[in-house]
Amino acid sequence: MQTTEIKKNQILRLKQVMALCGIGRSTIYEKINPKSKRYDESFPRPIKLSLSAVGWFEQDVIAWLDSKKS
Repeated sequence: MQTTEIKKNQILRLKQVMALCGIGRSTIYEKINPKSKRYDESFPRPIKLSLSAVGWFEQDVIAWLDSKKS
């Protein structure tokens, strides 16, 4: 049961999000910037891991991708 919880809360770093979504670094940051014309309020927000590191919850990224199917 604990293994499922750990997998469920997997943190993805930027390169993994880029590979999973098939979009580039600048596009990801534009999607989370409200001042950008590419802003997408449905794109998952990163979480701060340290002073200079961020990550995304894997389930949030997968849910966003699933929402784009229709």
